[in-house]
Amino acid sequence: MLIGIIIHFQSVAQNNNNVQLLLDEVSTKMSSYTNMQISFNTTLSNEDAGITEEDEAPIFGNIALENEKYNLNYLNTNFIFDGKKLYIINHEEKEISINQGDFDEEDGFIYPSKLLTFYKEGYTYTMGKTKTINGKKIQFIELTPIDSNSEIVTVQLGIELKTKHIYKLIQLGTNTSKTTFTITSFKSNQQLLKNAFFFDKENYLKKEYSID
Repeated sequence: MLIGIIIHFQSVAQNNNNVQLLLDEVSTKMSSYTNMQISFNTTLSNEDAGITEEDEAPIFGNIALENEKYNLNYLNTNFIFDGKKLYIINHEEKEISINQGDFDEEDGFIYPSKLLTFYKEGYTYTMGKTKTINGKKIQFIELTPIDSNSEIVTVQLGIELKTKHIYKLIQLGTNTSKTTFTITSFKSNQQLLKNAFFFDKENYLKKEYSID
């Protein structure tokens, strides 16, 4: 029995080491880029509400990132973070809100702007299954929040082994909700527009947007 226990803990330690090595590779690869342009889609299901992933069409979005700055288009809303302030531009309502700082990460949701960094702290992890999806070999990692009060039950992070890029993220919530992010296009070191992370206040005032 003692030998069995020792072997078990050695196996767990080796598993965690392998996961950490893979996550470190991903982090190193992503950090080496000057900037990134990513297109993605999201799907949502909820067993309690009787909603399946096939009920509604995927929601598409795209994001440009450079260090801490980003420009995200998602749900007919433009999110611009210039490193200090977050500008949320709702085009449907023609309303703009300005936050001092980025999103609060403690509200139980992994935002598209956090897809590439959320896993770096606050989670324990184990190696999951390896799957072939659309011809790509994807290694899944199971992440569990350290905070027992988190509204996130678990996260399945899919990493493409060939590129060491994040490919898919599946977030399971306490209310049986399931949110899936899939990266459909990934480009790095692109020639971004000079004003990619700039909020042009005068331009939106001319278009009669209200600014809070």
